[in-house]
Amino acid sequence: MTEPAVVAPIAGVAQHYAWGDPTSIPGIVGLEPDGRPFAEWWLGAHPKAPATLADGTTLDDRIAEAPADWLGDAVAERFGRLPFLLKILAAGVPLSIQSHPSLDEARAGFARENAAGVPLDAPHRTYRDDNHKPELICALTPFEAKCGYRTLASARAVIDRLRSTMPHADLDALAGQLAAAGDDREVLAAVTAWILDPARTVAAELVPAVVAAAAATASDDPADTELRWVAEIDAAFPDDPGVVVALLLNHVSLEPGQAIFLEAGNLHAYLRGVGVELMANSDNVIRGGLTPKHIDLAELAGVVDATPLDAAVQTASAGDHTFDIPVPEFGLRRLSGDVSTMVEGPAIALVIDGSAVVGEVELGPGASAMVGPGTASIRSTGEVYLATVGRLDGVGAS
Repeated sequence: MTEPAVVAPIAGVAQHYAWGDPTSIPGIVGLEPDGRPFAEWWLGAHPKAPATLADGTTLDDRIAEAPADWLGDAVAERFGRLPFLLKILAAGVPLSIQSHPSLDEARAGFARENAAGVPLDAPHRTYRDDNHKPELICALTPFEAKCGYRTLASARAVIDRLRSTMPHADLDALAGQLAAAGDDREVLAAVTAWILDPARTVAAELVPAVVAAAAATASDDPADTELRWVAEIDAAFPDDPGVVVALLLNHVSLEPGQAIFLEAGNLHAYLRGVGVELMANSDNVIRGGLTPKHIDLAELAGVVDATPLDAAVQTASAGDHTFDIPVPEFGLRRLSGDVSTMVEGPAIALVIDGSAVVGEVELGPGASAMVGPGTASIRSTGEVYLATVGRLDGVGAS
């Protein structure tokens, strides 16, 4: 029989990135807004911003002192660390167009920048750790995002529609690039590089043409949501070529309780909304546009997989719902309504609304707790998220 798990309350860490929403995260976790943007609330053991225990020690330090006590033997042996990072994400304006590396790419890039002597906190550093970053976002509010490449036929149709509304030589040039010979992956990757090429004057020519044509073409039909978003993205990042790249990506609208999973290599940009985000324990972000932060186009070209993505939206059912996540590092369950269940640690419980009793620990709205190896009972009301280890040789969540 599995031993009862130790349950320890933890406090998260706010990240005040410029794209954040100043009120949503404070409203969830019980903080007073202070005028700063609250972009993310980290709950995990990443060394950049580890959660803290009640005695003030950090979760990464406690795990490092006794990995098996906090992770269990199998997880400690496989990963050597808490393998996932749980966040609340609140986007007030669009995030950067970005991708994440594979595990091999992350290890190589991290070692390369270490060997070059680039400080971990340097603004121009690309690799912050040696881990990959597949991720899932589950909406807490209506959530808009760009997720993975659309098909080449779909991209051609969008640009042809803009050209038919407002003919322009630069739109013709873009259409010509999309008409090149090759499979979807090859052409979409080449067109992305063409758009983002800093040697060209895309910002002065193509971007204004796309913005004007999208404004002239968009109707009130929900199908034109992505065209209406062109103006909003351009308003946040005027004349940024990422505005054009965004039209090559799937536009996804999530309602609360809906989620989408992205493998490493998928190009994406979250546009607006609040969600629970779960990922492998990494902070590796490779950016291509729509950001004042470091952009590394050469590295982005090497890690992006331009294969069109069938951006499958998962919808949580009432009660105890487990999302479909095909990686061993993490799993996510959403508890809604009155639910009594069990969780196997290591895990992190996060209460969004209502309350929960995890083991013997009572958690109110916005509170969270680390669940050690073993099992713990949960009695919950409202909305609670359980981040767990994924399916791993019989270890972890089910």
